[in-house]
Amino acid sequence: MRLLLLGYGRMGRIVDELSRDYGMDVVARVDPALGGAPDAWPAADVAIDFSTASAVPGNVRRLAAQKTSVVIGTTGWSGSEAEVRRVAEDGGIGVVAAANFALGVNVFLALAERAAELMAPNGEFGAWIHEAHHAAKLDAPSGTALTLEAAVRGRGFARPIDVSSTRAGSIPGTHTLGFDAASETITLTHTARDRTGFARGALQAAKWVHGRAGWFTMRDVLGL
Repeated sequence: MRLLLLGYGRMGRIVDELSRDYGMDVVARVDPALGGAPDAWPAADVAIDFSTASAVPGNVRRLAAQKTSVVIGTTGWSGSEAEVRRVAEDGGIGVVAAANFALGVNVFLALAERAAELMAPNGEFGAWIHEAHHAAKLDAPSGTALTLEAAVRGRGFARPIDVSSTRAGSIPGTHTLGFDAASETITLTHTARDRTGFARGALQAAKWVHGRAGWFTMRDVLGL
């Protein structure tokens, strides 16, 4: 498979390093830090986008014109989602968009949904979400935290959910969902030790979306 990398920061470089394990050949690496965007992107089977939120709509527009499906790992662009979906649909390409591609995180989200179902009728329990990431991460709360909040809301938990963030040091990513009552507390936590899990999930998604058209998430890729 021919793979186009959009964004060559920490995640882009890890995806590049692991790509051959998934039978992929990186045909180009597009990032302003590498000397600017080329006038034409080479033909590719799938692109993986770990660029910036502001670049996502334009990237998908160019990929749709080239009939190249894409895995979007960039976060912070949800305000443009309707436009991006329209462009992808008009272009007939496949898109896997997720705030977090790690297998463990997606199982964690499924567990959170079940916990929310059980907690929703128990009004004595309040809920909170806390996430911590490295100091260089721009968006707060993280895309995963917002996805986690939506997952809990989607299962009928209507009470307030306090969402907070920490940005410090080199933390790859920690997310905690908690439920608290007067006499007891339940917490579910996912901790990333490094970014490899995110990169492997993105590469798995790239293999899965090749030859498909439509809008997908990691739940589709993993069959959750």
